[in-house]
Amino acid sequence: MKELDWFILAGTLLFIVIYGVWKTKGSKNVDDYVRGGNNSKWWTIGLSVMATQASAITFLSTPGQAFHDGMGFVQFYFGLPFAMIIICMVFVPLYHRMKVYTAYEFLEGRFDLKTRSLAAVLFLIQRGLAAGITIFAPSIILSAVLGWDLRTLNIIIGTLVIIYTVSGGTKAVSVTQKQQMFIIMTGMFITFFFILGYLPSDITFSKAMKIAGASNKLNILNFDLDTSSRYTIWSGITGGLFLFLAYFGTDQSQVQRYLSGKSIRESQLGLVFNAIFKIPMQFFILLVGVMVFVFYQYNPSPLNFNPSATQAVMESPLADDYRLLQEGQIALEAEKRIAQNKFSSALEIKEFTAVEEAKMQIIRINQKDSTNRVAAKSLIGQANSVVETNDKDYVFIHFILNNLPTGLVGLLLAVILSAAMSSTASELNALGTITALDLYKRNRTGIFTEKHYVKASKYFTLLWGVVAIFIACVANLFDNLIQLVNIIGSIFYGNVLGIFLIAFFFKFIKGNAVFFAAIITQIIICIIYYYLIHIYPSGQEKLGYLWLNFFGAALVIIISFVFEAFDRMLKKPLSTN
Repeated sequence: MKELDWFILAGTLLFIVIYGVWKTKGSKNVDDYVRGGNNSKWWTIGLSVMATQASAITFLSTPGQAFHDGMGFVQFYFGLPFAMIIICMVFVPLYHRMKVYTAYEFLEGRFDLKTRSLAAVLFLIQRGLAAGITIFAPSIILSAVLGWDLRTLNIIIGTLVIIYTVSGGTKAVSVTQKQQMFIIMTGMFITFFFILGYLPSDITFSKAMKIAGASNKLNILNFDLDTSSRYTIWSGITGGLFLFLAYFGTDQSQVQRYLSGKSIRESQLGLVFNAIFKIPMQFFILLVGVMVFVFYQYNPSPLNFNPSATQAVMESPLADDYRLLQEGQIALEAEKRIAQNKFSSALEIKEFTAVEEAKMQIIRINQKDSTNRVAAKSLIGQANSVVETNDKDYVFIHFILNNLPTGLVGLLLAVILSAAMSSTASELNALGTITALDLYKRNRTGIFTEKHYVKASKYFTLLWGVVAIFIACVANLFDNLIQLVNIIGSIFYGNVLGIFLIAFFFKFIKGNAVFFAAIITQIIICIIYYYLIHIYPSGQEKLGYLWLNFFGAALVIIISFVFEAFDRMLKKPLSTN
């Protein structure tokens, strides 16, 4: 980090905070603070929706995911366009017509107060955890790579977000997210073209893609019917569909983005914008990770991209064993470059037999590379059981810091922190709103002014900001951060979505049946997650976590049916015949 990097990083973050406070100061009432005065244009809504979902985890974890496992993760998003169509047709008109401030306000009118409160509490649990993780994600990686204090980073990121989110509410979140998305995508495009420039002069983009394909990094579609596979086209358009329906249709951090629209049409256009551009954006971010993989086919890479992990093993009695692995890796990388050159030359002269032979050689070398990295993780784990051996989330930041020029490093760090701030701001905004309006206001007796509830929303937003910082300070790294956030969501989202689907389409089911069905469903889903997913090592789960969304929604609907039928049977008078 040079002086220019520090200047760009600090200047970008301060600009976002100051701009957000300046543009949105002086919210006079709850409508201004919670729905931004209902004057957002469709492009603001679309960018805000994308920025809310695209946290720092997206830009740290997704390239690492592609580096290790290829492009298959994009299948996770295949259900999103279908979800956007359903939300535009069903959810958006209903929310606007009822003029609700929160998604859960609708549930009280349809069912009762306890069902509204239960859905709100489920949201607060999962989104409160997610808010802590979106702060923790960039903090732990920047801390490990740059040597910065982890807790200090958590506090800095959390405090910057709290300042403008508490000050301006929904409007502050929306206006700053436009700037953040511009910074984020500019940084990613610049990085992509720098990677292309760093490849050998005879390696064009087309050749780079063929090299990635030879290493099985471009296998986008998986039609496997095995439900234990995490990412398949089937889990994407079923489990992913239910996850996105729940996320965009019932999660207040997203609902609040399009409730700020000037009209139903503006909100719908904003969501259509997201449906059109979200998958290409994720595809591009994964492609950046694949290009990083190709770059390291011609350049040396560490056995483990987490510098703290390497330091831990090198300071242990296992240091000599680790050095032997490193020496073997250096020799393997020389073989890798020779094989890649053979493959490239065979492509050039269109000698297809030689292409296939070189491809098989590349696959064998990559298998050895994978074996070496697994052995390195094992040694690191033996040397220090506390340090994180999984390095997927460190791949991209390692490339940035070790290969990009001065100035661009600061910009990319600003990208990561801007993404953390954008998603965390939406989450805190939603958490404060739900707590103030769905729990505090609805369960409080007496008449209070609009100003009182604006203040209450601000205080609860501040409180949740402190909670998120605390969660970030005590969190632990999971297999992959982007998967961790989606797993947490999958545990809760299906249940909440099922409640809303009953509210929309099954008018004969009443509040008591839904309330008790939702509690039972949440217990069942937690049990399924623990016994079929959690207790198994990564990649060996008995069930892909995306299926939890489908099962949660289906279970709450089925159990509600049973409860309602049983209740009606008890109330039906006995025949005298």
